[in-house]
Amino acid sequence: MRIAFFQARIVKLHHHSSKVLFFLFLFQAFFSSQLFAQDTSLVVNDVSQLNPIKVSAIITPTTTEEICKAVKNQKGIISISGAKHSMGGQTATENALQIDMRNFNRILNFSKENKEITVQAGITWRKIQEFIDTFNLSVKIMQTYSNFTVGGSLSVNCHGRYISQGPIILSVKEFKIVLANGEAVTASPINNKEIFYGAIGGYGGLGVITEVTLYLTDNCKVEQTYRLMPITKYKKYFIDNIRNDSLVIFHNADIYPNRCKKVRAVSYIKTNKNVTVKYRLTPPNQSYKFNQFALTVISEFPGGKWIRQHIIDPELYSKSKIEWRNYEASYDAIELEPKSRKKSTYVLQEYFVPLDKFDNFYPLMVNTLRHNHVNVINISIRYSKKDPGSTLAWARAEVFAFVLYYKQGMSPKQRKKVKSWTQELTNEAITNDGTYYLPYQVFATEDQFAKAYPDSQKFFELKKRIDPTNKFRNKLWDKYYKM
Repeated sequence: MRIAFFQARIVKLHHHSSKVLFFLFLFQAFFSSQLFAQDTSLVVNDVSQLNPIKVSAIITPTTTEEICKAVKNQKGIISISGAKHSMGGQTATENALQIDMRNFNRILNFSKENKEITVQAGITWRKIQEFIDTFNLSVKIMQTYSNFTVGGSLSVNCHGRYISQGPIILSVKEFKIVLANGEAVTASPINNKEIFYGAIGGYGGLGVITEVTLYLTDNCKVEQTYRLMPITKYKKYFIDNIRNDSLVIFHNADIYPNRCKKVRAVSYIKTNKNVTVKYRLTPPNQSYKFNQFALTVISEFPGGKWIRQHIIDPELYSKSKIEWRNYEASYDAIELEPKSRKKSTYVLQEYFVPLDKFDNFYPLMVNTLRHNHVNVINISIRYSKKDPGSTLAWARAEVFAFVLYYKQGMSPKQRKKVKSWTQELTNEAITNDGTYYLPYQVFATEDQFAKAYPDSQKFFELKKRIDPTNKFRNKLWDKYYKM
């Protein structure tokens, strides 16, 4: 309205003062720029920078009561975000009220004796680690990196490199969730269990997870070991040496592109030896310039992937390392961040197949990546035990996870190409009784989604009952949920 007023005054003054006219044009330009700045402040994006989404408003609550009130009073759409490390719009949709959970981050209760902690869902794993490390306790299950929020991790039903564990749902005692009517209820495997198994891995589709009680475990010292081997021997090696060894805390195997014929299997084994890493947690605010340079070399230099396999990694693994479990679990995701994401970006995808399908799936995956000239930085193999019953379970049996980290362009043409080979990989996983992970670019067809997540209809029926107006939305559910 201010701009319209000044435009009307400009017409009246046009014949009286060119200086005044000039001044008013500047004034209009100033207000226009201020309005534009306000508009851009309502654009939500994720770490990949592939999904800018304009929302209607953003709130940053600090209490459950604030969330209950906001949800009850909001008649339109609500989306929920934390650290925004999902990469396909799973935390936002157009014109939504955006609930930014990052200030909702307090520790509410703690029992050293019971090895339990209750936290607000916007807290990061790093903040929990800083608290529990003083009691020599550790998080039981989390992602490799500690920057993510607890609520976000539950919403994607994350996993890590923990051999004796699986999806994070295995470490959750209970949580509170604010439903579409503004009511906060407690859900556990005993109480409101349908909501418990639906909201973990439910990507914010059922409500706002607010308070979470987690089971903890003991901190311990771990020794890093590795084996370099042909990929054809890895499955047998894992089953014979890693799968049932209770002393192995962390394990993963990195497949070396582009040939994808060798893997480096890395394990962290419980030990009583003296630590060689002096820090109990990864020091904060480190410089990761070397990591950025290494990413550039691997992804852009001729022979960059050969340099990684034969020069960079042998140097990184040249010395034995003994450290605290909490140190290994407190990595900072900034180490993966490139200098810029304007023209290209680094993205994740993940596929899961049962153990007996390993040798069937990986050759298909490698051929698809090669045929489509995918600029793969790394393929990490993880292991997960069976999910105990989450509705949208990605581990319906013991599975190997193939985590792809690759570089792609930002243009529509390049994104269309990624969509094509992503759908190929999804089909290959489904054909081998597996599935794909939902936190990444939403490229799977509706038919692929239904096949990969056969209980999705059960999830949608629950959503229809407790969120009848489809209040909780994001780009994932915009695509697959039909009222």
